Amino acid sequence: MRTIRVETSGATILLTEAPEPKVRDRQTGEIAKDANSGEALMTIGVVYIEDGESSLIKVTVPEGGISEGLTLGAPVSLPGLVARPWESVFNGQQRHGIAYRAAAVTPAAFPAANGAAA
Repeated sequence: MRTIRVETSGATILLTEAPEPKVRDRQTGEIAKDANSGEALMTIGVVYIEDGESSLIKVTVPEGGISEGLTLGAPVSLPGLVARPWESVFNGQQRHGIAYRAAAVTPAAFPAANGAAA
């Protein structure tokens, strides 16, 4: 399936779940690895706010892309954020969704409010 770049410059992204290892196989506890680099993958939870609408999403990030100083509820930046539609059949049930992946997660600043006094 096609990978779609996500433009984040007009969005506020807040960290809602601390990074944790992405589990590939829940039965064995095997951690997911990047197919190219072999690096362990992590997941984070964020709220993505743009144009007055918000969405809670999970984002996969390579372990080396997790920056120090991340704080729950604080704004973050997700360089290289992409969305990839997926679908699968599990136990006869068709499932589908969007998987998000970023090259890194770094602390960011709250955007300046329009018309705010300096």
